[in-house]
Amino acid sequence: GQLPTWLQGILLRNGPGMHTIGDSKYNHWFDGLALLHSFTFKNGEVYYRSKYLRSDTYNCNIEANRIVVSEFGTMAYPDPCKNIFAKAFSYLSHTIPEFTDNCLINIMKAGDEFYATGETNFIRKINPQTLETLEKVDYNKYVAVNVATSHPHYDSAGNVLNMGTSIVDKGKTKYLLFKIPSSVPEQEKKKSCFKHLEVVCSIPSRSLLHPSYYHSFGITENYIIFIEQPFRLDIVKMATAYIRGVSWASCLAYNKDDKTWFHFIDRKTKKEVSTKFYTDAMVFFHHINAYEEDGHIVFDIIAYTDNSLYDMFYLKNLGKDFENNIKLTAIPTCKRFVVPLQYDKDAVVDSNLVTLPSTATAVKEKDGNIYCQPEVLCEGIELPRINYGYNGKKYKYVFATKVQWSPVPTKIAKFNTQTKEMLHWGQDDCWPSEPVFVPSPDAKEEDDGVVLTCVVKTDPKDPPFLLVLDAKTFTELGRATVNVEMHMDLHGMFIPQQDVKTGTE
Repeated sequence: GQLPTWLQGILLRNGPGMHTIGDSKYNHWFDGLALLHSFTFKNGEVYYRSKYLRSDTYNCNIEANRIVVSEFGTMAYPDPCKNIFAKAFSYLSHTIPEFTDNCLINIMKAGDEFYATGETNFIRKINPQTLETLEKVDYNKYVAVNVATSHPHYDSAGNVLNMGTSIVDKGKTKYLLFKIPSSVPEQEKKKSCFKHLEVVCSIPSRSLLHPSYYHSFGITENYIIFIEQPFRLDIVKMATAYIRGVSWASCLAYNKDDKTWFHFIDRKTKKEVSTKFYTDAMVFFHHINAYEEDGHIVFDIIAYTDNSLYDMFYLKNLGKDFENNIKLTAIPTCKRFVVPLQYDKDAVVDSNLVTLPSTATAVKEKDGNIYCQPEVLCEGIELPRINYGYNGKKYKYVFATKVQWSPVPTKIAKFNTQTKEMLHWGQDDCWPSEPVFVPSPDAKEEDDGVVLTCVVKTDPKDPPFLLVLDAKTFTELGRATVNVEMHMDLHGMFIPQQDVKTGTE
């Protein structure tokens, strides 16, 4: 096919790549050593490269020829004399053990630089052109967080907004929203932007020893949206996991009888909205988008009724016949919540406060809390992406992978949140990854551009390829076949040519 001439830049992707080291194997797909790969678009041609992230974790494991650094689903037992990570694991003085820097989930841009990210306090700077691994950054040196999300947001000035959890720090457990500036003052050019990191606000955890797990958060023009779900980390179990010989993943528990609380932070005052909004128990990983309309916050997420998704990816479940063996007990559901921030304070108890046209409701209760029920937009999509120019604004389109009862995607979908129409791309024996939308330079409409996805084939003899779709019609424009083995990955980003520093700088 033909690629649009304006498509110039690098699609950078990240995900687990190596699951066996020597005689040892990881238990979980999300534990594998990070493998970066990239597609560079240059004058209608595509160049592919891939490279393992040379993290301290990677180097220690390769040197020992076995897994010596624990990951979320795999507890490792290193020889303490030899291992840089063995820091008094078994003592409660550091309730939280030293985590891995195997940053395998996403790519983040901070200033002019790019970082591989996971969910621990470590990120690794990388060179997007050569995929070389550069310095390691520890968030904890700049902000008291033990874990952080790998789905940051970017504001209009290019600053990074992210969230992390500060666990039992000075007797409190809280969720911190922090900002990494996109540039540093002229006189401090040599310093990193992390030195100017600032905490925007903190939200106390409802429980000291059971903070909520979260993978992303939402943002509108004036608010940050944080969802405290009843899928929680048990800190005492985590601190003793090493001694008990279990993985940290076993310290996550979902309470289906609990509530899910919504927190809204005013970006200007940095204060939380005082009204308490909640919904039923759910588990979710990905926010899609959010916006404000007539005194309401509208936000879309992909939610589940249980936490079976994580269990699906234990490698013992991903054998030859996994399509038939493993079935999700909860299908991913795209839910739209409509939350009335401005409502009549004298409204009657049990009345629905939503005044926008939607089947979503927000009902006032006797105690003043507001119970929200979503509108279901669609089912069976995951790994959602949007035209990021519409982030925090009213929008139409979600680009996502289509999943049925198995967690591994079989198609790419484009969903219109307003008309509920869905377009698909799919072919037999093709397993696409998260779709990335790239707007065309003179875009007039939200879906003017292309959608990029990496596709892996069932038969190892069939080469994988990069697929380029017209985002409007969802028809194939072209594909670039890669004659090496490619792995299913997790997340990534497109870096336009003008954002890539040339090698000489």
